Amino acid sequence: MVEVGGNSSANAIYEAYIPKGISKPKPNATIEERTKFIRSKYEFQEFLKPSLRMISSKSSFKTCASGVDSDSFYSPATSRNATDASISIGTLKVKVVRGINLAIRDFRSSDPYVILALGQQKVKTSVKQSNLNPVWNEELKLTVPQRYGALKLQVYDYDTFSADDIMGEAEVDLQPFIAAATVFSDEELPDDMQVGKWLKSSDNALMKDSTINIIGGKIKQEIHLKLQNVESGELELELEWIPLHQ
Repeated sequence: MVEVGGNSSANAIYEAYIPKGISKPKPNATIEERTKFIRSKYEFQEFLKPSLRMISSKSSFKTCASGVDSDSFYSPATSRNATDASISIGTLKVKVVRGINLAIRDFRSSDPYVILALGQQKVKTSVKQSNLNPVWNEELKLTVPQRYGALKLQVYDYDTFSADDIMGEAEVDLQPFIAAATVFSDEELPDDMQVGKWLKSSDNALMKDSTINIIGGKIKQEIHLKLQNVESGELELELEWIPLHQ
């Protein structure tokens, strides 16, 4: 959906099979009427051809029947050209909430911090001294290019006199989140509505299914990850989409 071509093209897909007796709300429709129609359109996909209904399985979006992979809209950094990398489709705000039961890298504790990477961009949190269950609640921003890969994160233990020790890593599949954000970018967003989901599987680091919701007119996703390649550790994040026009 990242390259579908905006809201008009998305409507052509998501409103292709509106049943007789159901009409699109007029500009003067009530918020209840608009919300009901939007939920039917996007969350329940009632007006979409069944074979095109999307699910999030493993690390990519695929259609239920055709098996068509949307990786054509999603490219790792190795295949991204300079033009695609320079065109922004929006901003990803990542709130690093907290770490849980992080690995010990010093005598009895660690001094953890988190690095987030998207393509060539890198941002990091502050260091939390001697804390295996740190609470950051820090917001970091990354520009999302037209061709984007996974959000990569690494947790490190800060050391003064030697190289910092890694305390685990994980990746966040951004496809479900950005697909939902792109579809809803031109809508008048209602409150408290689920618009997508990233499913826990053996191919990702999720501790549980991660839902994508509209909250207070903003598209957000809460993510609980189990850190990989380490003896212990979890990380909680919250994603928020910032459109280009904001």
